[in-house]
Amino acid sequence: MSTARPRRAEPILSAHGIVNRFGKQRVHNGVDLDVHAGEVLGIAGGSGSGKSVLLKTLIGLHRPDSGKVIVEGKPIEALDPQQKAALIGVLFQQGALFSSLSVAQNVILPMREYTDLPVSEQERIAAVKIELTGLPADSAVKFPAQLSGGMVKRAALARALALDPRILFLDEPTSDLDPLTAGGIDELIAQLNQGLGITVVIVTHDPTTLLTVCDRVAVLVDGKITVDTVDKLARSRDPWIHDFLHGPRAQGAMNARRSSHGIR
Repeated sequence: MSTARPRRAEPILSAHGIVNRFGKQRVHNGVDLDVHAGEVLGIAGGSGSGKSVLLKTLIGLHRPDSGKVIVEGKPIEALDPQQKAALIGVLFQQGALFSSLSVAQNVILPMREYTDLPVSEQERIAAVKIELTGLPADSAVKFPAQLSGGMVKRAALARALALDPRILFLDEPTSDLDPLTAGGIDELIAQLNQGLGITVVIVTHDPTTLLTVCDRVAVLVDGKITVDTVDKLARSRDPWIHDFLHGPRAQGAMNARRSSHGIR
């Protein structure tokens, strides 16, 4: 788990009283969530618990039935597209890269959309972001179909970082990856958080990510949310939280974390 950092009194992002319904189904029932500047916050929950819906609500792609989202003191709906792009970067599930564009062109796309930077400067920044995410330089000219699963995630992360956002949202960043590749993505997330001070919100069902990268975890169960450190959540009496954090995969990740910290 990453080292705790000093936090501002006011959260960088807050959700208050979020209710999301789809027909008669109420996915979120008055969800409150504060995200502190500089932290890594995980969002977990079972299938159908509304993890991705909550992420879309937090970034302004989905308007809740009631409640509000505040980003740096402003309602998210009051931000114009350029302001939102400067504050928020998003890695979507499966990367969502444009297949007809090279990696560099994918990374450049937000700059072309929201800035007046010269083409040469856009290309320079794209090269920096590609290098920052650990991709080899020659991957810039490759197309998504020519990349491995882990490289696709890194390329999508480079695009999410293109405009130097304050908050980075990652939707299942390690899904469909082998453990070694997933571990590399986890390490990259921690490096970006610690090195750049960027706030990170991760939607994931991967216990290893939650246990090794996140400062706190928000767990969605039955339309409600519980937020705390993993160590405190592990003592929860909620059946889903208990089973999730005491299952074989979580226990394996917990043992690996203890070993890495010299704890027996």
